[in-house]
Amino acid sequence: MNALLNEICGRYTLPQEVKAKGIYPYYRPIESGQDPIVQMNGKRDVMMFGSNSYLGLSDDPRLKDAAKAAIDKYGTSCSGSRFLNGTLDIHVALEKRLAEFVGKEDAVTFSTGFQVNLGVVSLLGFHEGYLFLDSYDHACIIDGARLSQSKVFKFAHNDMVTLEKKLKLAEPDAPKLIVVDGVFSMTGDLANLPVITDLAEKYNAAVMVDDAHGFGVFGDHGRGSVDHFGLTDKVDLIMGTFSKSFGSLGGFIAGSKPVINFIKHCARSLIFSASMPPANVAAVNKALDIMLTEPERIQHLWDMTNHAHEEFIRRGFDIGVTESPIFPLYVRDTDKCLAAVKMALEDGLFITPVIPPAVPQDSIIIRFALMATHSMEQVDKGIDILDKIFHKLEIIK
Repeated sequence: MNALLNEICGRYTLPQEVKAKGIYPYYRPIESGQDPIVQMNGKRDVMMFGSNSYLGLSDDPRLKDAAKAAIDKYGTSCSGSRFLNGTLDIHVALEKRLAEFVGKEDAVTFSTGFQVNLGVVSLLGFHEGYLFLDSYDHACIIDGARLSQSKVFKFAHNDMVTLEKKLKLAEPDAPKLIVVDGVFSMTGDLANLPVITDLAEKYNAAVMVDDAHGFGVFGDHGRGSVDHFGLTDKVDLIMGTFSKSFGSLGGFIAGSKPVINFIKHCARSLIFSASMPPANVAAVNKALDIMLTEPERIQHLWDMTNHAHEEFIRRGFDIGVTESPIFPLYVRDTDKCLAAVKMALEDGLFITPVIPPAVPQDSIIIRFALMATHSMEQVDKGIDILDKIFHKLEIIK
């Protein structure tokens, strides 16, 4: 064992300090599927409001059956990259469906959503190009930009005036790519895509939208935020992940044939990584079937979302500017935030904290997210528990 390595890493003691306070909120083992009620701590029932499974498909029997059938036919792994031996016929068929689903010419799947953004953003920044990122963009977009050889400009969250100022600084004839989340995962609001696409057209920039949290929630049959705004033809690249509404694991990028061809042959996180396992591909394919044939699932999600929005406001919670089933409950104090998460779990409610360095001190939140498989009664019970805790901790006075 290298003493210096251990000594350097040993200087990081923040988790131990939080554990000593009894309010450590991470790596909590769940003993069941991602259902509205999960089992923890020896099969104790806990209401799950910390999942990204917006359509509640992660434990759907139909997805599990599809995954099992794919394992029976193809095995558990492709044992190689898409570039070499890891392309199955079901990969190709799914990519065709995804391209049609989002209204683009072509698509390609990656093993994770993180790998999509890491590979695509680092590739399409270009050596002589510019990347423009919203300050609230997901970490994988930021990391992709760091790996690129392009000039990177960040603009304040959804601040279109600042975005235009940054665009004016770029060389007019250089490649430019604006990359934003369609739905921001922590704040729950949408990117201002109508203005972004207008600015992109004005300054000859391309637009890429990470719609990980938009699919299954917004748009016709869950086609996402780009479809919601009617801007499919003005957004060049649409990215999605399968670990949220699709109830699986992986990701994809869709766009024109020339761009997807370039990505398929040059994105390092694709060609040097093992391909999506067959079970995950089959589960996504089945999730697409459900999205297209069960619009009532999305409607129920929105009925609960609208109800929860009214209830949180009525009870005095600060939920920011959310427009989605993601509710950021502003706490703005680390210890109170972690204490609230612990108290909620003791009362049978699983929620997640978002604290520095992930967010600034004045943006500390508890994230409360809905699934289509929740009942209205469960939503009300969850809000009741949080109401009691927030008053006890004097977050709401």
